[in-house]
Amino acid sequence: MNMTNTLQELADYLDGQLAGDPSIAITGMGTLDSAVEGEITFLANSKYAAKVQSTHASAIVLSPTADSFGRNRIVVANPHLAFAKLLTLYTSGPRTAKGVMPGAFVGEGVVMGAEVTVYPGAYIGDGVRIGDRATIHHNVTLYEGVELGDDVTLHSGVSVREGCLIGNRVIIHNGAVIGGDGFGYSPDDSSWFKVPQVGIVIIGDDVEIGANATIDRAALETTRIGRGTKIDNLVQVAHNCQIGEDCIIVAQAGIAGSTVLGRHVTLGGQVAVADHVTVGANAMIAGQSGVFNNVDAGAVLSGTPAILHKSRLKSAAVFPHLPIMRKTLTRLETRMEKVEECLELNNT
Repeated sequence: MNMTNTLQELADYLDGQLAGDPSIAITGMGTLDSAVEGEITFLANSKYAAKVQSTHASAIVLSPTADSFGRNRIVVANPHLAFAKLLTLYTSGPRTAKGVMPGAFVGEGVVMGAEVTVYPGAYIGDGVRIGDRATIHHNVTLYEGVELGDDVTLHSGVSVREGCLIGNRVIIHNGAVIGGDGFGYSPDDSSWFKVPQVGIVIIGDDVEIGANATIDRAALETTRIGRGTKIDNLVQVAHNCQIGEDCIIVAQAGIAGSTVLGRHVTLGGQVAVADHVTVGANAMIAGQSGVFNNVDAGAVLSGTPAILHKSRLKSAAVFPHLPIMRKTLTRLETRMEKVEECLELNNT
């Protein structure tokens, strides 16, 4: 989208402090390396601070502690957040609703809000309700009774199973499956009897779900994803899980059934959480950790089994010394055996 703003307008938009020429015209964004005259860039990592002096950008967004080298600048507390806001400003174009396009299937009793776009190949089952300004891309499948809120975007290949509820401003990326059957089986001698999964999934407002993520429907009640939570690609959330608000769940994490995550929990990539575990609010679990027990609010854990990260770091510092420690212990053991022999001789 072509857009031009003065540096003063951008400073006002970011609620930042301007230093330099407020009338400079800014037409876009670039990195410290690639930005050219007329663009604005940002410094979020201090190890790139020297590039502030050499960048060709007309202005830069940086923190109060960064050296500006006399450049035109907007000073903010969180440059990365400011970057995200500016990128949104310069890439968000006007939305044009296209209605239900030829090649889409719409079942009976479907209710659609205003300015909806449904692309060819989409399947919308009976009784589906779709909010205003929703965008449903090619080959999306909405089973019977699904409900979508306003401003929802479903990318191609998304499947939402029967009865599931999606909140407002939700984005679901390609190939994700919402409401597939939970993995529930009862042993029957040497075979397995399937436990019917008759619950639903409820996705709160402002949730984003990555490509090929899977969120299973509950066995009886609800699998729930809290408002504002962001889920990366290839994440598995099992049946009956309760995911709190504003959580971050990174790629390939797996959350077993009936697990509860409190508000603002962070799970790193490939974290595995066992079933029926409760993870307290604001806890952080490092990548590739295995969580088998409840986690206190605010705890920072790593490893398998997951323990406090500080303890893990202390243990890791010892690992390289283990061979020498083993030799030392062997020598001490030998010397102690000799001491004990001498003591026995003296006693006799």
